[in-house]
Amino acid sequence: MTDSTRLKPAEEFALGRDFMTLSQHVLSQFGTFSGEAFDLSALMGRIGLAGKTIARHLSLAGIAENVLGVTGEVNVQGEAVKKMDHYANRVFLRAFEQSGLVCRLASEEMEKPYYIPENCPVGRYTLLYDPIDGSSNIDVNLAIGSIFAIRQQEGNDESGDALDLLQSGRKQVGAGYILFGTSTMLVYTLGKGVHAFTLDPSIGEFILFQENITIPQEGSIYSVNEGNFWQWEEPIREYIRYIHLQKGMSARYSGALVADIHRILFQGGIFLYPGALGHPDGKLRLLYESAPLALLIEQAGGRATTGSEEILDVIPDRLHTRTPLIIGSVANVKVAESFLAPSKIS
Repeated sequence: MTDSTRLKPAEEFALGRDFMTLSQHVLSQFGTFSGEAFDLSALMGRIGLAGKTIARHLSLAGIAENVLGVTGEVNVQGEAVKKMDHYANRVFLRAFEQSGLVCRLASEEMEKPYYIPENCPVGRYTLLYDPIDGSSNIDVNLAIGSIFAIRQQEGNDESGDALDLLQSGRKQVGAGYILFGTSTMLVYTLGKGVHAFTLDPSIGEFILFQENITIPQEGSIYSVNEGNFWQWEEPIREYIRYIHLQKGMSARYSGALVADIHRILFQGGIFLYPGALGHPDGKLRLLYESAPLALLIEQAGGRATTGSEEILDVIPDRLHTRTPLIIGSVANVKVAESFLAPSKIS
C-alpha cells in the first residue's frame, strides 16, 4: 500500500468497522461458507431489516398515524394491543415472507404460529419473537425493544400445532434483541459469544459496536418493579429488603425488559420479574422473552433462573407458557437464589 492510499490508523480502524456489518459478522462467526452460515447470515439480515423498519416508524411518533395509542383489540395474553405492537408484528411477518428462510413465525401477539407455506419446503428455521417489549413506554417516548429467538424446525409439523417448539431453551440456535433508544442497537448470539451492533442511519446498516461482550461477575444495579412488592411471596420481599440495606446498590427499572437487560449486560447487576401471590408463573413469556434473554446472558457469562431452575432447562407446556425470571451477573443471581432456597420458603 502506498502512502497515497494509506489512511491514519484510527481512520483505518473506523473504516474497517464500517464494513463489519451484521450479515458479514455472522459469516465470520462460522469461518466457513457453509449453507448453515449463509442461511443464518441471511436470517439475521432479515431481523436487522425488521429492526430498521420499526426504528424508522418509531421516529415518526406524533407525526404519522398508527404509532401512538391502542388499536382497541386484546391479544392472546389479555392485554390491550398498542398500534405499534400490531405494526411491529406485521413488520416481522413481512420481512420473512418469500425469504425461503423460515417456515413459521411465532409471536407473543399471536395465539398460533404464522405459517409461510411457500417457505416450508426449504425453510429450516422458526423465528419466535416479541415484536415490541415495553409498549407502555411508546406514548411517553421512552426506550422499548424487540426480542427474538431462532430455533431449528424438527419434523414437518403436519398437525400445525408446532409441538417441536415445546422444548427447552437449549434448543435455541440463536437469540437477541433490538433496543430502540437514543440509538438503535441489535445484540445477538448464535452460541459463539454476544455481539452488539449500532444502526448507522446514514448508510442504513447495523455496524459492529462491540464483540464478545462479557457481563461483570457482580454489579450494583437491581431492576425490579417494586410497585408489586405486596403481591410477591415473602422470600422475594425478604430479598428486596436485604438489597435496600446494601450500600452502593442502585435501583434502575424502566418498564421495558430489553432496556433493563441491556444496562445489566454492560454494567452488571440483577433483573427480577418474580411470580406473584396466586400467580406463581409471573408475567414474562418463556419462548418469546425469558429463554432468548437467558441464552444471551449465559453466553455473556451470566445466569438466568426461575429461582429454582435454570431458565434454559424449563420445558413449556404451551406456546405462551409464562415463567418467573431472575437474570444477570452470577454473584447477584446466586445471592437472590439463597433467599428462595426450600429452607427459606418452608
